[in-house]
Amino acid sequence: MKRRLRILLSRFTLVALTILALFLAGFLAVSGVFYVLKLILEAVFTDGGWWIDLISAVIRWLFVVAVAIHIINRNMMPEAKVLWLLCIVAFDVFGVAIYVVFSYNRPSKRQRKKFLALKQEAGKLTRPMLSPEELKANMGRWAGVSRALYTKNEHAVVYANTATRYYPMGEDFFRHFLYDLHTAKKYIFLEYFIIEYGQMWGSVLEILKTKVEEGVEVRVLYDDIGSMGYVRAGYYKYLRKLGIKCYKFNPFVPVVSNFHNNRDHRKIAVIDGKVAYTGGINLADEYINLKQPYGVWKDTAVRLEGEGAKSLLFMFLRFWNLCAGKTEDFSRWLPEEEEGVKGEGFVQPYSDGPIPLYGRHLGEDLYINILSVAEKYVWIMTPYLILDYRMREALVSAAARGVDVRIVVPHIPDKKTAFALTRSNYMALIKGGVKIYEYLPGFVHAKSFLADDEVSVVGTINLDYRSLMHHYENAVFMYRTAANEELKADYLATFEKSALQTEEDAKKSVVWRGVCEILKAFAPLF
Repeated sequence: MKRRLRILLSRFTLVALTILALFLAGFLAVSGVFYVLKLILEAVFTDGGWWIDLISAVIRWLFVVAVAIHIINRNMMPEAKVLWLLCIVAFDVFGVAIYVVFSYNRPSKRQRKKFLALKQEAGKLTRPMLSPEELKANMGRWAGVSRALYTKNEHAVVYANTATRYYPMGEDFFRHFLYDLHTAKKYIFLEYFIIEYGQMWGSVLEILKTKVEEGVEVRVLYDDIGSMGYVRAGYYKYLRKLGIKCYKFNPFVPVVSNFHNNRDHRKIAVIDGKVAYTGGINLADEYINLKQPYGVWKDTAVRLEGEGAKSLLFMFLRFWNLCAGKTEDFSRWLPEEEEGVKGEGFVQPYSDGPIPLYGRHLGEDLYINILSVAEKYVWIMTPYLILDYRMREALVSAAARGVDVRIVVPHIPDKKTAFALTRSNYMALIKGGVKIYEYLPGFVHAKSFLADDEVSVVGTINLDYRSLMHHYENAVFMYRTAANEELKADYLATFEKSALQTEEDAKKSVVWRGVCEILKAFAPLF
């Protein structure tokens, strides 16, 4: 009884009720317009009859057609257009209500204005981008890929003098992460999608409390819905009482709004502006295998030390000031000039997010550009394989050119619906020459690309619609770094622990294939 009462009064229930209210509000708003219109016609034409119903139906039909034309001409992925057209064809004005309420996920005008101001503040301190000639001289055929990443995200500049280290498992990352937290002298900035009560977060929190007592500034930013159910609603207030400055990103409030779709899926840690971490690892126990609800949890991270860490610093500060509603002097957080760190190759950290804050879907563009330029191989790890047409064609096209395209996905899923959608893509990809491996020990949460021993991407961006279209994300594009060699060794070891899927594996019963086809129509919602 107590458990049922907790569920009934939980924030999850509140979210579900709010979503239901959104549906009903949209439906009542649209239906109400037509109902009032009919009442007006009946009042004006008192001797009316069947033709009033006909006029109402025609106006209603014209309205639905107008919305359909708007969808066709809207700047969005074709798969999303098909979904919304199907929605209004199937549900008429109710479908229009669903479309109006849920298809728009643009940040508010105030957020866009503030984001632009913070972007300009960071731009004052961002080093100039290498010229096209310098890029070509340093990065060869990958120069255009780097340039395209910068063109739509002016802060995604290339850094040298950055030492990189790759961590193939959460446990490897966590040991070094704790050590770096202990060494902090000036500040610790943390931004994570999930914070959860447990040993991992408890160990981090103990260090943060100690550092606060030493006079180190500690800031924590976590996503409200991402951490929902893992920490209580007012947890940020508790952290503030400990002297830790804290905000929840995009707090959920039970009002009719679609801005809640834009979640902060980023994972960033910055220590004194000299060291920074990113990757797929959240601050929760399963990420370091202290608990294993889905078998062995494979996740990865990368550590940057040197100039490249500044880019992740600016990413954090922009979001922090967005939440705080102010614009601070970013220069005060830059590290003091010291002897330069020596590192191999170049790093290009970048962030991604919803349009129009970002001109394009940068994460997907980068992945497609890598597939287009690669000559030998492209190896990929992703927890979800929910592809749009562009990405699917890029994978198959690369394989058709003779590129060894391999994708590692989980064998044990954390979300059954997402896993069904992942497997529904197997047949088309396998027939197109793409090799798909399922990681037998458990769940892969890593998000990485590796191509031709030369370039790699490690970050937070999944191969699904939410990461590529809706969420705020970040990653690091790396050219001939030490981390690339470590990443390749991890891929080779992971292939040994994975099962190569065949066409026979991809074939299921008629019922299963039918279910997958239905799910694929709704894939943009996942």
